[in-house]
Amino acid sequence: MFNIKQMAGVLSLTVLSLTASAIDWQALPAKAPEPAGNPTTPAKVELGKMLYHDVRLSSNGVLSCNSCHNVMAGGEDNRSGSIGVKNQVGGRSAPTVWNSAFNSVQFWDGRAPSLEAQAKGPVTNPIEMGMKSWDDVVARLQQMPEYVKAFNLAFGDNSISADNAAKAIASYERTLITPNSPYDRYVKGEKSALSEQQVRGMNLFAETGCIGCHSGPAFMGPQLPEGTGFYQKFPNFENGVFEAKYGFSNDVGRYEATKQDADKHFFKVPTLRNIALTAPYFHNGKVETLQEAVRVMAKVQLNKELTDAQIDDVVAFLNGLTGEFPKIEMPRLPIYANKAFKAE
Repeated sequence: MFNIKQMAGVLSLTVLSLTASAIDWQALPAKAPEPAGNPTTPAKVELGKMLYHDVRLSSNGVLSCNSCHNVMAGGEDNRSGSIGVKNQVGGRSAPTVWNSAFNSVQFWDGRAPSLEAQAKGPVTNPIEMGMKSWDDVVARLQQMPEYVKAFNLAFGDNSISADNAAKAIASYERTLITPNSPYDRYVKGEKSALSEQQVRGMNLFAETGCIGCHSGPAFMGPQLPEGTGFYQKFPNFENGVFEAKYGFSNDVGRYEATKQDADKHFFKVPTLRNIALTAPYFHNGKVETLQEAVRVMAKVQLNKELTDAQIDDVVAFLNGLTGEFPKIEMPRLPIYANKAFKAE
């Protein structure tokens, strides 16, 4: 049986054709929500930025969070599978970190209920950053006086821990917001912010039914409490041609996290913000262009075929979801006290 979260996704496909004027189009907030247990502070953000960019959180001293979620670009790595320690390749395409604070769960399968929980996972994943344990990470950080000082400033004395490192990284990630896209300006009343073609695409996006799943200010579904998750079955309609070409069904999705049959082939609905920057597309990164991604989605999710002209219009609209990126200054990282860093 479906749980409530999955039913929400399935029922969304029954939405009748809509016009753009009937939709509650929402601009992206300039500030992300934050949990009561981890309020954002400048000290946490600065510490989180250091940790996010520090390759010493990986076993080989080569990989950082930024390696796969590059904040100098689209917030991911433009690969079908990210490269981890020992040149291992992950089985899913890295989601963008930009606006990830608006997700109610993290990862394609929703296995992390928060940014804090997500931040812990890759560091000790043997295919990703490869540390044997967070205890080993903490031991490394304790050897750097500047990290000791930064943790103490953010959390109090003697505060270097896995939980606090994750809280700091999450606090930094909550600053990675891209508001004020052409779309945002348009829905706020600046009607010249979108071109005629983009407005046609916006209407078509609604009429075709895309808005049934990609709704809300981040185009990832309804704003839900943290840990809830908004999932959709993918693919929803069988298509032998696309399946043979892209192998979407090879990944059983959320089932990998829950082992519940009802979760097979369900995935967290991803954001469409900055989608023009994050090719290749889908959980397996097999679709190389945004035009093809729109064609595939219309067919396998909504059982509709769009003309090339219609696809171009939708793609033009999606390009209007690219927001303004905050200026990011790379942090100065702490050094070891009177000793060299040694990778595992």
